[in-house]
Amino acid sequence: MRSDSPKILIYSHDSFGLGHLRRCRAIAHALVGAFDTLSVMILSGSPIIGSFEFRSRVDFVRIPGVIKLRNGEYTPLSLHLNIEHTLEIRASIIEHTAKVFEPDIFIVDKEPLGLRGEVVPTLKALKETNTRLVLGLRDVMDDPEILREEWDRKNVYPALETLYDEIWVYGPDGICDPLEDIPLSKAAHDKLRFTGYLKRDLPDNAKNQPAPSPFGEEPYILVTPGGGGDGVEMVDWVMRAYEARNRPLFPALVILGPFMPAAAVQDFTERAEQLRDVEVIRFTPQIEPYLAHATAIVGMGGYNTFCEILSFDKPTLMVPRIIPRREQAIRADRAEKSGLLKVLPIDSYPDTDLMETALAELPDLPAPSAAGVQNLLDGLDLIEMRVGEIFDESRASRPAGQLVNF
Repeated sequence: MRSDSPKILIYSHDSFGLGHLRRCRAIAHALVGAFDTLSVMILSGSPIIGSFEFRSRVDFVRIPGVIKLRNGEYTPLSLHLNIEHTLEIRASIIEHTAKVFEPDIFIVDKEPLGLRGEVVPTLKALKETNTRLVLGLRDVMDDPEILREEWDRKNVYPALETLYDEIWVYGPDGICDPLEDIPLSKAAHDKLRFTGYLKRDLPDNAKNQPAPSPFGEEPYILVTPGGGGDGVEMVDWVMRAYEARNRPLFPALVILGPFMPAAAVQDFTERAEQLRDVEVIRFTPQIEPYLAHATAIVGMGGYNTFCEILSFDKPTLMVPRIIPRREQAIRADRAEKSGLLKVLPIDSYPDTDLMETALAELPDLPAPSAAGVQNLLDGLDLIEMRVGEIFDESRASRPAGQLVNF
């Protein structure tokens, strides 16, 4: 028997990195905070989703993980199965969960068809129901030419036109457009809604708590490569600057991330032990308190890190990756042109003098708010507003005897 309480199902395909999971979690937490009886279920292939705390009425279903190899092919993360068998299992879990959960809204994160098309059967099944189908895109996807080729190869455009009801862009209109130069039909383009970036706050259990700093009351620079899987060069560059410095630098707290290779973790940990003012943390599921108390931030330019930089309003140095996607470099370039932060291209690695100069100047850079860009962090508010409208529309369309209190 179908529950009368509203439900949202969110699909996050990725098994590597933290970006998709943390974005979906932020949206889920905001929505259950806004709607008292709402339940949100997250479908995720992340192997560390259980390391995160979730608010009441938010839960997750863990589907078998996969990882992308350097040649672009996928392989199971843990199971000793071929990739086709693993994808069959994933698709079956996704479709069965949607059938039983009966969501009012189904949000697909980033990949319109899911991994290798695994979410298409679920989209088609839900299209026959009253479920609102939403594709959620970050502000930058990739270089437009590369994205066009990828979407042509995957035959994405029919799904945008016929399956999805709405396309939400998790960024403001005017800084980045993920579908710029993408040949969308008018029907698909009319589904676009720009929300603004997703504001991050301190977790409730971290409010009114002492600063979680290994340096006591001393100011520090926070260095974060996000999940860490592709952040070895950036962290190494920072470490080299501290090892060879010729001028005073603020202490540095480096949070390596759960996906940084073990050899690199050991190397950075041993090198930090030789430096009196560099500390290394392997991973924390609650990075927000460290961001809040930092004087400045060094990051790579991933979507979540950028949202956090804006939310906690810290002077920032971005060192974006350019492989395998140019997403971070595009975002960093647009942000620098808007006066929000400073960029140090990874192409200059490992120029130690250049990094040392950037780190010395970083604490005196203006915070992002000084750029005066309006409506940057409205994303969660506008998503809450739109979800409320969808619930109202759903309630109005139900027979009188089936009205529910959202």
